[in-house]
Amino acid sequence: MDNSEKFSSSKEVIAFLAETFPACFSVEGEAKPLKIGIFQDLCEQLEGETRVSKTMLRSSLRHYTNSWRYLHAVKEGAHRVNLLGEQDAVIDKEHAEHALQTLTESKQKVAEKRQQQNRKKPSDKKSYKNKPAKPINSKVKGTNSKSQTPKAKVVPAKLTDQDLVVGTQVTVKIGKSPMPATITEVAKDGVNIQLATGMSVKVQADKLRLANNSK
Repeated sequence: MDNSEKFSSSKEVIAFLAETFPACFSVEGEAKPLKIGIFQDLCEQLEGETRVSKTMLRSSLRHYTNSWRYLHAVKEGAHRVNLLGEQDAVIDKEHAEHALQTLTESKQKVAEKRQQQNRKKPSDKKSYKNKPAKPINSKVKGTNSKSQTPKAKVVPAKLTDQDLVVGTQVTVKIGKSPMPATITEVAKDGVNIQLATGMSVKVQADKLRLANNSK
């Protein structure tokens, strides 16, 4: 690839990061938990690098930190690392539990998708001429109706003006699950937060909710 040509996919960006910061990023094997605030560090180190836009960098970091092998690495007591591979903060229980929950939900989605694909396969094959297809879906529906017991949901509190300060522990919904985060800056055009994965994003205040451990 020409050095002046911009990267067009997260895969290319992650490969570039692994080559540029091998002690921090990797494309295979065991991943290392990233330092909180790693996005700002990357922006400073890659200033002037025309192949990577901030938008693509943020998207690639989200892809990297949502991968199964990265989520496996986010365990309580493990150290995060900076761009040089040096140990940073220790992962706390809340961040480790959130990583495990995200990993479990991701694996469940893949398993459900495979089950749906497997259900369609028998109808496409003509080798089972004398044996009618059994109603596989009937058992699945029955088990789902019993196991999916509705639970009362606790609606998180919205932030007040007093809560909109640096250091407040909050949650922000990314995908289907709320992620723990910390407010790092309050600006007129939005609120800067740091996610548990180490990535920083800017959101509107109405998208944030107080974390359970917030006072």
